[in-house]
Order: sequence, then structure tokens, then C-alpha cells
Amino acid sequence: MIKKILPLTLGGLAIGTTEFVIMGLLPDVARSLDVSIPEAGHFISSYALGVVVGAPLLVAFSSKLPPKKILLLLLLVFVVFNGLSAVMPNYITFLFVRFFAGLPHGAFFGVGTAVAKNIAPPKKQGQAIAGMFAGLTIANFAMVPLVTFIGHQFSWRSAFGMVALLGLISMMAVHYMLPNLKSFSQGKVLEDLKFLKKPVALFILSIVAIGFGGMFSWFSYISPLMTEVSKFPETRIPFIMILAGSGMFVGNFLGGWMADKMRPALASNILMIFFIVALMMVFFLSENQTISLVLTFVCGMLSMSVVAPINILIIRAAQKAEMLGAAFMQAAFNIANSIGAYLGGIPLLHGLGYQYTSLVGAVLVFGGFVLSLIFMIKFKPFVKSPEEYSIH
Repeated sequence: MIKKILPLTLGGLAIGTTEFVIMGLLPDVARSLDVSIPEAGHFISSYALGVVVGAPLLVAFSSKLPPKKILLLLLLVFVVFNGLSAVMPNYITFLFVRFFAGLPHGAFFGVGTAVAKNIAPPKKQGQAIAGMFAGLTIANFAMVPLVTFIGHQFSWRSAFGMVALLGLISMMAVHYMLPNLKSFSQGKVLEDLKFLKKPVALFILSIVAIGFGGMFSWFSYISPLMTEVSKFPETRIPFIMILAGSGMFVGNFLGGWMADKMRPALASNILMIFFIVALMMVFFLSENQTISLVLTFVCGMLSMSVVAPINILIIRAAQKAEMLGAAFMQAAFNIANSIGAYLGGIPLLHGLGYQYTSLVGAVLVFGGFVLSLIFMIKFKPFVKSPEEYSIH
């Protein structure tokens, strides 16, 4: 199974790299294109908007095709627009190219989630989905620091050239290593979209949009939290980010294992409880450097551990429209990103310390936890264990 999942892992690695590498290269890009850093921040927002728009649209209008062909087309778009990112001459052109570079992001993970679930044995589906998202976590703690370093040493444009190369490698892996599967959809877009009318689907997407906002409220401000509250020098931040990424890598597989061993909804609830506690500990204990480092790893681990269980739930809810369901999940993750970053910044506007971002995060995760509890009570057929669900 590992060989079959590897192309999806590589695609996740490429996509995770392009999403996060610009954050470390933002000052370089701003200087090169002669804009301010806040203006350069629009490139991040433009990419995120592309993810939200592209996730459902590209999946919906390509659903008649076999999944392997869809993934190859998505990676082709990824390669073209990341390659163009390396040569765009000004703010406007780079802004548009980053939007188009974001289009295949959510669609790739949406289709990839459905593929991973369908090529895995019934009791290994959570681990297969985690295997795909492992690429995203590896990007955070290994590839992003490496490509950022190269971008600093040579040019930020070379960094996007490397990302395009990663996309090409991923295309080759998908072409030669991914099994051929029939289309998961009947190709009727309006029919597939009907799953959004189901309260169960809207509930799951709401859990993600609110609960995962807590992760982004903490992670969006981790750098100033560590320098201003934990009093680490700025030179330590890259290593702290690697620590957080390592936690995400471990948590990704922990969540996949738990989703296969127990009811996915129960696994999500257990992990969210621990995440709330961890974020509260960040709020109270971040002034202690040792504890702060431990909590960085733990919060990274718990933030990523819910991904596999919650993706299994949306696939169950979407049924025959599982690719589209998983794609909407990616859109919900990016909504969570916006909500978390925005709400996490409100205490800062009122002069409070950076530890308050984790308090906001704990409140958001608690909101997701409450919704998840209601979900378990209201939608009992969807909270069965993998073994129970496969029987019915």
C-alpha cells in the first residue's frame, strides 16, 4: 500500500511547499517587486482564495474523468503556474499567478483523499489518508526550510522553480505508480452537489471551519509568541518551526491510526479535548522556554491528528460524491485559516500579549468539539467504527 500512496505523498509535499515557502520569502519578494510587506501578504491571500475557489469547481467539472487523469491535470496546472511564479515581473502579474497556482491545491487533496480511501483495505483507510497528508507535514519541517534557505541564498525565484520541479516529479510518480481507478462519480455535477443539502455534511464542514480555526489562531502567530513571550532569539525560529512540523508529522499518523482503531468521530473528540488543554497550557505556561518547546511539538501533533478522522466522516457523508466532499473539506480548512488568523489577531489589536492567540484558539477548538458532540448524538449511522461501517 505504501508504494500506491507514495505519488499522493509527493504531490502533498509539492503543494505544501508552495503554500508555506512564500511566508519565509515574503521580504525578498516584496523588495524584488518593489512593494511593502503588507502588500506582499496579498500573495498569500490570493493563493488561499485560489484554494477555496478551485477545490469544489475543479473537482466538480472533472468528475467524469478517472481519478488518475484528474490528478495529472491538476499537477500540470500546478507545475505551469508555479513555474510562471518564478518569472513574473510585477505585483499584479504575480498576484494573479499565485491565485491560479492555488486552484489545484484543494482539488488534489480532495481527489487524493478519495483515491487513498479506495485503494486501502477497510481497516487501513485512515492510515492511507494520513500517508497522503504526510507530504504536507514533511513540507513543513523539511522541504520549506530547505527551499527557503536556497531562496535566501540565491533568489526567491529559484525557490518557485524548485517547487515546479517537485510538481513534475509528482506527475511522473502519479503516471507510473498510481493504480488506475474508475471514476467515483456519475459525472452529474448538480447531482453530486446535492450532498451539501444534507445536514450531516454541513455539520462536518462547520466542525472543520470552526474547530480547525483554533489551530490557525495559534500557528499564525507562533513566531512572535516565541520571541515576545518565550523570549527565544529570532535565530531559533526556523528550528522551532521544524519542531512544530515534526509534531504535525507524528500527529498525522497518530490520527490515521486512531481513525482505524475506533470510531472516527470519537477519535476526533478525544484529540480535540487534548488540543484544548494544550492550547490553554500555551496561554499559561509559554514564558517557560522548555515547556514552550514541548507544547509547540504537542500542539503541532494534535492540530494535524484530527485530519484523517474528519476526512473519513466527510467521505461517508458525501457517499458517491466523495471526491467533491473531500474537496469541500479543503475549502473548509482554508476558511478555518482565515477565521483563526483574524480572530487570533483581535486580542493583539487591544494590546494583549501573543499568548492570547492560543486562548482564542482554545475557544474555537471548543466550539468545534461541541459541534462534534452534537454530531455524534444526532447522526449515529456516521459515527460507527470502520469495521461496523463496512458491514452496513
